Amino acid sequence: MRTASGTSSRMVLTLTLAVLFSAASSLMEAAEPAIEFNRDVRPILSDKCFACHGPDKGQRKGDLRLDVESAALAEREGRHAIVAGKVSESELYKRITHTSKRKRMPPEKFGKSLGQAEIDILRRWIEQGARWQSHWSVIKPARSELPPVAAAEAVRNPIDRFIFSRLEREEKKPAPQADRRTLLRRLSFDLTGLPPLPADVDAFLADKAPDAYERLVEKLLSSEHYGERMAMYWLDLVRYADTNGIHGDNHREHTLYRDYVIDAFNENISFDRFTREQLAGDLLPKTSPQTRIASGYNRLLMTTREGGAQPKEYLAKYASDRVRNASSVWMASTMGCAECHDHKFDEFTMKDFYSFASFFADIKETAVGAQAPTAMPSRTQLRQIAELDSRAAEVRKSLDAQTPELDADQAKWEKKALPRKGATAWTAISPVGVVSKGGATLKVLEDGSIIASGANPDKDVYSLRFETDLRGVTGLRLELLPDGSLPSRGPGRADNGNLVLSELEVRQGDRKISWGVVTGSHSQNNYGVAGVADGDPKSGWAILPRTGAESHAVFEASNVFIAKDRKTAFTVKIHQNYGGRHTLGRFRFLATDSAAPIRAENSGGIPVDVLSALEHKPAQRSPQQKAAISRYYRSISPRLAAARKELESIEARKQKLAKGSSKVLISTAQKPRMMRVLPRGNWLDDSGEEVRPAVPGFLRQIEAKEGRATRLDLAEWMVSKDNPYTARVFVNRLWKLFFGRGLVKTLDDFGSQGSWPTHPALLDWLAIEFMEKGWDIKHMVRVIVSSGVYRQSSLVSRELRVLDPYNDLFARQGRFRLDAEMVRDNALSISGLLVKKLGGNSVKPYQPGGYWSHLNFPKRSYKNSSGESLYRRGLYTYWCRTFLHPSLLAFDAPTREECTAERIRSNTPQQALVLLNDPVYVEAARVSAQRLVAESGTDVGKGIKWAFRAALARPPSSQEARLLQSLYKRHLREYSRNKEEAAGLTSIGQKPVAGNLPRPELAAWTSVMRVILNLHETITRY
Repeated sequence: MRTASGTSSRMVLTLTLAVLFSAASSLMEAAEPAIEFNRDVRPILSDKCFACHGPDKGQRKGDLRLDVESAALAEREGRHAIVAGKVSESELYKRITHTSKRKRMPPEKFGKSLGQAEIDILRRWIEQGARWQSHWSVIKPARSELPPVAAAEAVRNPIDRFIFSRLEREEKKPAPQADRRTLLRRLSFDLTGLPPLPADVDAFLADKAPDAYERLVEKLLSSEHYGERMAMYWLDLVRYADTNGIHGDNHREHTLYRDYVIDAFNENISFDRFTREQLAGDLLPKTSPQTRIASGYNRLLMTTREGGAQPKEYLAKYASDRVRNASSVWMASTMGCAECHDHKFDEFTMKDFYSFASFFADIKETAVGAQAPTAMPSRTQLRQIAELDSRAAEVRKSLDAQTPELDADQAKWEKKALPRKGATAWTAISPVGVVSKGGATLKVLEDGSIIASGANPDKDVYSLRFETDLRGVTGLRLELLPDGSLPSRGPGRADNGNLVLSELEVRQGDRKISWGVVTGSHSQNNYGVAGVADGDPKSGWAILPRTGAESHAVFEASNVFIAKDRKTAFTVKIHQNYGGRHTLGRFRFLATDSAAPIRAENSGGIPVDVLSALEHKPAQRSPQQKAAISRYYRSISPRLAAARKELESIEARKQKLAKGSSKVLISTAQKPRMMRVLPRGNWLDDSGEEVRPAVPGFLRQIEAKEGRATRLDLAEWMVSKDNPYTARVFVNRLWKLFFGRGLVKTLDDFGSQGSWPTHPALLDWLAIEFMEKGWDIKHMVRVIVSSGVYRQSSLVSRELRVLDPYNDLFARQGRFRLDAEMVRDNALSISGLLVKKLGGNSVKPYQPGGYWSHLNFPKRSYKNSSGESLYRRGLYTYWCRTFLHPSLLAFDAPTREECTAERIRSNTPQQALVLLNDPVYVEAARVSAQRLVAESGTDVGKGIKWAFRAALARPPSSQEARLLQSLYKRHLREYSRNKEEAAGLTSIGQKPVAGNLPRPELAAWTSVMRVILNLHETITRY
């Protein structure tokens, strides 16, 4: 029987349970962390959905896009793929959880199914409002506030706040700081690629000053070997090699580019300048031998000499290669995947791909056949040129100095130099049309002069069209004018400021104007002004050593110009056939109707603007007129003759050096080839849309200053602070160098298929710091290696080995094997064999006979280098793409056929065999043994201590010492019984055996050193 009190009690119980259940549900919901689209959802959609419902319209199924918010949320036939906050109404969720295999997404034949955890993430995301984000890598970096850290004493710089604050949130502890020996060895390998010398170890251990570590960092950053270490990585990115890669894999000249990269890192050239010089070093307003060598970046790709290969096909291949590499190096993007179809996962379209390729369509190259290198000065010659430039600047300063004596001399000269009655009257004429056949930009200035910029081809023809009110024109005057935007102030565009004018062709319609008399203010030896009018395209007028100053030539016509409708119209073609970019930089034409203009020409050869200025009284002259008179007078003053002669001598020596003793492939701009979209990447299909240079459509566009965008515009876009990629990509790769992995693990993919950053705010902080500090690479290196995070021990706790096996939290330092070149350098350094000469040609270390036996077209044999070239750093090893040196290959060096942002790290028996048997390691072990005996005599224990100190920067443990003493004694007995084997072992390598050391003893110590060089610790950076 039910009572009132019983009913009441049950109601109370029911209500209580309901409240408790509701509270529990609320707690469960609160406990579920917020879903972030880029971190949690996008990777799932990209991996499992975008292939059929992503950017590639050619492969899109059901006309459904899930990569674009508006499309994913749009209504389609009364249904929505995603309804924010409503899982039950979202078709996406229904299909991924459908009970029918036939209707469930992704389909079984796709080969990738969703796991329950992924389904839960998508459910929670929809429930939480399906908030969308643009991909993180296309959002401009933003500097966030530094997070608080409870253990403030552990913080050395802002990096630590980002890492340690997350560790505290996850209740994990960072590793303790590594010991000083480990820190020194780590820094030495990271910043120079070389081990510390024993003396360096002793000095650092003895330095108790609080800033000892910071001073060590500065010492290593200032080492010239820092540039070599950084260059190793950069050369992987840009696929530097000594051979062309395709077909016969023939030799080509690129070593000056490698020297440029080493010097750039050592001189700490800002990364934005580094970028401009490589992408467009030939297009800069002020070019130099260094920038032209840097432009060789554009020529590092694989090319072919195969007979019968189709030029059009290979030009398409070269365009594709350049897109893949530039977009990988500076953007960590996979734009190359859009060559044959729109990208399946990211927003790159085929049009984006070919528009990007158009930036490089101006590069002059041979489609099939040997690429023609250009003679350029070596790094030694460049240094000598720089010294001459420094002296020239001092001389010019003395020429420009104002002194009372010079002022008095000038005043006397002015009275004599005033224009004579009857002197030729010259009228400046401004062209109404200017065109460069080679693609240079010609701009007409207010004074009627023309200045060239942009593309700077080897040879060129300038076409100018004139109309003047002057009738009965009898002659033309061509003035060559200096300008600060030109190399060496011009007036030419060659690196030394020179030019060669091959022919001046003037026409009125079909009527050619011929020249009766030609004269000039100055001519270079063997390049007289008469060469302009002799009909020989190989001759011409040049002006060395008078660069950086005005020169002029006067052309007296044999047949008077004909006027029509009160106008004299004519065209001028300036032929410049010499090559080497000896083209006109700034110049101006003047015309006259004077009878016999050359005979009436002012005998002093004074420029027209100076003559015009002299007509004014001194007090009435403008500052520009005063400067023109002063500048000209200093070019003729007897008092300054010695300085001018020295300057001429300097310029002549510079010209000789600038001709260069080495050759290198560089970029030279020409008229751009037409570029079109190739349907399905088919070079035979000309039906595609014609495109012009442009960056991907979903990014901020380039605003070209003049007409068609150029490689220089692309370089400026790459290093714009509005570009979301470049700074992030570079600092992420720096982080990888110093921790063994990046903040974004996929160093070459910042797209949808790439990894989410482990610490997004830190990545952005580093990127902004990089840009705000002027793209200063050494500054960023200093910041990273000075952090407490960098100084951590690489030993891992049992807990973190399970919870964070890949070190995503950076609760410890990375531990990894040295790169292939550094493994070899380390052994040579320990032995004392390493030759530390900087730069120069590639070298050929010992290599197994017959390794090149299948290298054909033509057939070649490998000849080892000799002398010091055998012992140079691995960076300088001859890089043959199809037959990479086997020792480098064993330790995972890339062939450099494509951009390599991260080398694989394998652990194979082959590596141990290389360390034991490659002649360079056997020789290094033997020479190390010689040093060991020289240092320790017959004391075995002392010898083993020396070996450990030299190789590992630490003393051996008692067990290690005992094992190696036993090894030494056993091998000594064996080699004493078999002296021929001892002699054979110790004769390996070109370095002769020093002194009269008994061979059995040397062989036994060689065995000990072979073991030490093979230790995991020896080839590992901790």
